[in-house]
Amino acid sequence: MKKTTENSEHDTWGSYCSAWHFVKSERLSVIEEVMPPHSQEKKHYHQFSQQFFKILSGKATFEIDDEIVEIEKEQGIHILSKTIHRIRNDQPENLEFIVISEPTTKGDRFDHPDNEN
Repeated sequence: MKKTTENSEHDTWGSYCSAWHFVKSERLSVIEEVMPPHSQEKKHYHQFSQQFFKILSGKATFEIDDEIVEIEKEQGIHILSKTIHRIRNDQPENLEFIVISEPTTKGDRFDHPDNEN
C-alpha cells in the first residue's frame, strides 16, 4: 500500500511534535516526524534498536553522548544502540525528518537519569 501522512497512523509527543507511522512492526519502524521550533526530546538510549535519521527540512541538533552534531536538510545520521542521544530543534522553523529504527523502539527506550528536559 502507498503510504502518506494522510493514510498513516498519527501520534503526538512532547511539545506538539507529530509522528506518522509508515511502517510499524516488531522488526522495523519508519516514522515521519515534525518538531516545532525550539522543541526537544528527552535524553535516552535504546538497548537493542539502532536508528537512522534523515532530515527533510530544517536543521536538527543532536546530542550524542557528550557531542553536539548539527544535521541539515538532505543529511542523515546513524545512531547505534546503547548510545545516549536526543534530537533538538533549535531553529525558528519546523524540523521535518524520517527516523528508521531496527528493531522497533517500542519497549526499548530508556530515559537518561540526568535529563534537563
